[in-house]
Amino acid sequence: MPSFADPKTFIADFYRSFNEQLLASDEDASAVVDRFHAPDIVQFADGHRIDRDKLIAHCRPVRKNRPEARIEVYDAVADGDSIAARYAMHVRQRGKDLAIEVYFFGRFTEDGRMREAHMLTRTARTAAES
Repeated sequence: MPSFADPKTFIADFYRSFNEQLLASDEDASAVVDRFHAPDIVQFADGHRIDRDKLIAHCRPVRKNRPEARIEVYDAVADGDSIAARYAMHVRQRGKDLAIEVYFFGRFTEDGRMREAHMLTRTARTAAES
């Protein structure tokens, strides 16, 4: 069972580390994905099913666009191998700011890799739009 002593920190560190490693080198994206996700990873984002192959394919445009991103976790709770969290992803890409609110429900392996995730998202106003 992964250690979720502080689930808010765990989920923030998970996404921050994944993005940093993805953008920090030209290492094959599959190797980075595999460090953070179980081989049988399945994510559902707003009803769209994303398996390992689709996740790796999604990494290509992320690497090409090299967005700046930070995550702000508002709430997170853990039970066993599961985390539920509410957070915002703040992204700056090509001079545009984007804020995405996320409701996350996920399961992780014993070594802390994501096994399953269900996410509901909505675009929120950025500080510049308020």
